[in-house]
Amino acid sequence: MNSLAYGSFATPEEFVEFVSDLAPKTAAFDCDGTLWYGDSGMKFFYWEIEQGLLPTEVAQAAIDQYEEYLAGRISEDDICAEMVQVHRGLRLDKVLSYAERFAKSNVIPQYFPEMKRLVAVLQHQHCDIWAVSSTNSWVIEAAVREIGIPANRVLAVRAEIENGVITDRVGEITSGAGKARALKRALNSPPDIAFGNAIFDVEMLELAREPLVVNPRADLLKIAADRGWRVYQPQIAAITSSTA
Repeated sequence: MNSLAYGSFATPEEFVEFVSDLAPKTAAFDCDGTLWYGDSGMKFFYWEIEQGLLPTEVAQAAIDQYEEYLAGRISEDDICAEMVQVHRGLRLDKVLSYAERFAKSNVIPQYFPEMKRLVAVLQHQHCDIWAVSSTNSWVIEAAVREIGIPANRVLAVRAEIENGVITDRVGEITSGAGKARALKRALNSPPDIAFGNAIFDVEMLELAREPLVVNPRADLLKIAADRGWRVYQPQIAAITSSTA
């Protein structure tokens, strides 16, 4: 197998063995594009509109906002908040049921097999594993439950709840520097290892003793090359073809 296809690692097995041999006590994983293929936050947004979860006027306004984000006129933090705030006024239990359905059909089948194996190996080593994401907590918690990561080890974008109803008050945005800030508050010391795929993971990767870039976008790949960070490229073609 061509080692160049896997960046710093010749095979998936070599990648898992490398991390296992480090025996990290704490590990932080980005989710979208790192644990699984694709952007679950964006996909959930359009899926829930198709499912009729959001009122028509709310959905259209949110679509307009997302197009502004794609055009670079709205910040990453603002759109992350908006993707949660669009649920204001909805009952939490209803949104949770939709998130469970979505995760089961649209996220769990997209897991990179070697990332699932890696998490299982680290759990066997009693590593404290954290999932850190800029996607809403409802989808992320439902998705990572599949690999044994509990809700109290998820750092994702959350809305405050009042009497079972979602409000428009959003907690910390766990993207970019927000990922590192959230981890600093959650942990007594920096994570031993962190995994990410995008430029919004840089601060989290910098925080870790061992940064490891997985399935990188072009912007993060350049940073990884400049800083000498190890890179691993999962077999994306196998995931996309098997779920097509």
